Amino acid sequence: MNTNTVGAIVEEGFVYTQETHLTVLKSSLFFAGDGFAAYDSNGAVVFRVDSYGRESGDTGELVLMDAAGRCLLTVRRKWPSLHHRWEGFAGERISEQTPLFSVHRSSMIGRSSMAVEVYTKPGEEYQIDGSFGLRKCTILNADREAVAEIRRKVDSYANLELGKEVFLLSLKPGFDGAFAMGLVLILDQIQGANYEDDDGVVNWADSEPPSPTMLGAHLASSGPFGSEIGPGMTGSSPRISPMG
Repeated sequence: MNTNTVGAIVEEGFVYTQETHLTVLKSSLFFAGDGFAAYDSNGAVVFRVDSYGRESGDTGELVLMDAAGRCLLTVRRKWPSLHHRWEGFAGERISEQTPLFSVHRSSMIGRSSMAVEVYTKPGEEYQIDGSFGLRKCTILNADREAVAEIRRKVDSYANLELGKEVFLLSLKPGFDGAFAMGLVLILDQIQGANYEDDDGVVNWADSEPPSPTMLGAHLASSGPFGSEIGPGMTGSSPRISPMG
């Protein structure tokens, strides 16, 4: 991996030394930005995005927090913008603040890829290929190396894919997890409304979202969070420094 494309973009405490697998729970599939929580392999909350109802995703601004509610990152849609450009700001955004990075569509066609430019590290760019709506996409660095992946979570006992409100965010060593989660929020805003379903896949959204009891029962029976390892992804999840 190109060592110029690793390290903290949002916060050093979320840069992991080993490949890390976070389980992300979206509280609703019906409204973009309607709440997220990300859990580590021990089931502890790492990131959260609180929901304040249907209008929360319509403000053009979302706040990523750590488990204690500390604001890590604000993502905000840039207006006007032909290619759905979003920007990420450190902490709670204030007026005239300089963004850390931006994300925009690289084309206007269907499943076009997304381009990511990091302002704090000149020349550092990423591309996001695939479909977030299908929970199947990869974040690539400038050398076309995978640094993170979003994919469906599998119930290892029943050998079934879970609904799209539960998915895995897998991180390569050295990639900023808070930055990756910020990209998830932006992808949900840009592509989340284009919800696509698959034939023969268990999907709670076809009826109603899972209750906390149902979700807890699944997590208890399927072992540690992030136990499903994708192609080229192995390992556990210690951080370089503890979460602040």
